[in-house]
Amino acid sequence: MGYSNVALKDKIIEMYPEIYQNNLSLGLDFNPEKDAYVITIKKQSHELSAYLDKSDADECMDGTKCIHLGLKIGEFVKNYNA
Repeated sequence: MGYSNVALKDKIIEMYPEIYQNNLSLGLDFNPEKDAYVITIKKQSHELSAYLDKSDADECMDGTKCIHLGLKIGEFVKNYNA
């Protein structure tokens, strides 16, 4: 499946609106050595990085939520959105 980093980032934000609802910044880069995307979530001085496998990214683009990524985002919001 072919898509750009911007399209994947937009899809993640669409699926997990709490990212922008909680004023988090989202970075996304592909790491060819790991064949995975590196997702970086930031709020002020707090930062979380997580890997999203290419197969999970493909499913995300098809509208299937990635439970692992969703849990990481939820945990980050809970911990740093005081």
